Amino acid sequence: MYVKICGLSDPAHVAAAVEAGADAIGFVMTRSPRRVTPERAAELAALVPPHVLTVGVFRGEDPETVRAAVLASGVRGVQLHGRHPHGDFTALKDLGVRLVRAVDAQADLRCGAYDEDLLIVDAPHAGSGLPWDWAAVRGRPTGQWMLAGGLDPANVREAVAAADPWGVDVSSGVETAPGVKDSALIRAFLEAVRG
Repeated sequence: MYVKICGLSDPAHVAAAVEAGADAIGFVMTRSPRRVTPERAAELAALVPPHVLTVGVFRGEDPETVRAAVLASGVRGVQLHGRHPHGDFTALKDLGVRLVRAVDAQADLRCGAYDEDLLIVDAPHAGSGLPWDWAAVRGRPTGQWMLAGGLDPANVREAVAAADPWGVDVSSGVETAPGVKDSALIRAFLEAVRG
């Protein structure tokens, strides 16, 4: 099971995610309590070994703003969250990074439909941290897709059983307060997924 830990902003939490076996780490570079600057993302990404994908997360920014942040931060993946048009993904293809499309269950759930490499299916209210009807998407997404939205160490196994995703993505479910990650929760989440 592929695991992405998103919204990291502290070196200790990056280290905890890497040591616990995360496959990808997300740095939020859009409006959010988890926001980091591209420069801070570069510092954090430098702590991540090459086998772990570093992802810059954006929501609503135009492709040129995303491009500048990716080049400044050195992340190896770009996540466009929300209803970005296909053209935004096409405009970023030449960066040579992995493209991730994050949408709710009402969107086109075919991984690759927008030239993305990975798909994230998130809760109807992304970032709420609230569980949703994970079983409603079972069998609908295609390709390499991750389930997100309301996941935490206590419910991730149930969510995986309900939706049967290729991977999972967590942010608020490993926090003690909005934007405040907890290394023990990060480890517990990965143990729950892989246990």
